[in-house]
Amino acid sequence: MLRSTCLRLVLLGALGVGGCVRVGPDFQSPREPWVEHWNSPAILQMSLERPQPDFLHWWQVFEDPVLDALIAEADAYNPGLEIAGLRVMEARAQLGIALSGRYPQFQQASADSLYLDRQQSGGRNPQDSHFWQYSAGFDVAWELDFWGRFSRAIESADAAYFAAQANYEDALVLLRAQVADTYFVLRTFEARLRIARENADRQKRSFEITERLFRSGDSSELDFQQAKTQYLGTLATIPDLEQQVVRTRNALAVLIGRPPGPLSELREREGLIPLPDRAVLQDVPANLLLRRPDVRSAELAVAAQSALIGVSEADLYPSVTLLGSIVWSASTLDGASNTRDLAAGPSLAWNVFDYGRIKNDVRVQDARLQQLIEAYRDRVRQAAREADDAATGLALALESERIRRESALAALRSLDLANAQYREGFADFQRVLDAQRELFQQQDNYLLSRSDAVSNLIALYKALGGGWYRDGPMIDDSTRDQMKQRTDWDDLLDEPQPPDRSDADIEQGGRE
Repeated sequence: MLRSTCLRLVLLGALGVGGCVRVGPDFQSPREPWVEHWNSPAILQMSLERPQPDFLHWWQVFEDPVLDALIAEADAYNPGLEIAGLRVMEARAQLGIALSGRYPQFQQASADSLYLDRQQSGGRNPQDSHFWQYSAGFDVAWELDFWGRFSRAIESADAAYFAAQANYEDALVLLRAQVADTYFVLRTFEARLRIARENADRQKRSFEITERLFRSGDSSELDFQQAKTQYLGTLATIPDLEQQVVRTRNALAVLIGRPPGPLSELREREGLIPLPDRAVLQDVPANLLLRRPDVRSAELAVAAQSALIGVSEADLYPSVTLLGSIVWSASTLDGASNTRDLAAGPSLAWNVFDYGRIKNDVRVQDARLQQLIEAYRDRVRQAAREADDAATGLALALESERIRRESALAALRSLDLANAQYREGFADFQRVLDAQRELFQQQDNYLLSRSDAVSNLIALYKALGGGWYRDGPMIDDSTRDQMKQRTDWDDLLDEPQPPDRSDADIEQGGRE
């Protein structure tokens, strides 16, 4: 009686303590002090604080409906973004596996039906017997979360799930920036092609004039050959630019989930690409930096790995498992009785002699944690560098664009003057050729500098994590239907996305 009472007390104590002791370190944010107050004079110089456009839809600053439509299509059909969304679904299923550790880890129902043909010979009463024997049973084993093995695994899977979401948001940031950058690069090539054709037409007229003058004997062959050389040189740039237009257009088509080919909507709004001179931000750079999806993903990876140390460390201690079994058996043999067996009790297992395997596994997990901490800190520093470089590049590119715009206008005026002086006989044809060549070069350089400024503006938004949120499903309807027909996903593909976690949630390591 005393032994039974003690056994009950031990079981109650195990149930009460199970899950309360959690070995391993609790997650601590790896943020360095400088991050909280980081600022960049270049970003402050190149940014404005106003409510519109929203930082989450930064591309609207260009006021280009074609770009808006292309980004919306990329959100819906880009395969890379679709893969990132599917990885979130995978992480959600992995979290479900970890959550199952809260319940009995082993449950097995069994049933047997055996036919026996027994023949007995010899002895005083030889006899034959034929009968069926039936049995059914249910076994259960529940390892108590005495040292937090399962709760730490849930904590790790929870952080990994939110890290997958952050990776999806990072893919969204990169995709939108890439679509915008590719679109404006395409517009730049189109503008350069237009300028090349205009200059080729202008130089063709000069070439035809010098050819007539040379044929009539009123001009030297040198003027004719120089005009021809310059015209053909400009004409030769057109196929290269046409090739770049096709390649860039095909790259844009693939980004939005279409096969390579013409994009009919690009015929609209052809002309000079828009160039805002400031980025619109709604928060200080330090907060935007920490909100960057890849930075949040790196921090959540630290949280997930921190919990895995506790999972490994739990193997250093004994595991307590509650066992239970119910078996019912019956037979058709005359006179045989039916039986029911009920067994239950605790089981303790302790891997005492592991020859350092468990301790070294803990050390492996700890080393991986430190690697992720250093990777996070490097990611934050790289993010700050990218933002500062983009802001500085934007300021300098805008200055270069202004200078080259004035230079292109001066080159155009110079060509007008050279043509007038040549017609009046005050200048030779070489001055006209020089003015034509300089005009083409300055106009092309102007377009390149303007494209560089736009690219730096996009890079600044990308570096600060602009456009990380999307109000829509992570996977499209056709993919969802295909997956549901193939596998029972229950409601995991349909449930609304959970809200973004706060810093306090992250610092708790994902624990409920």
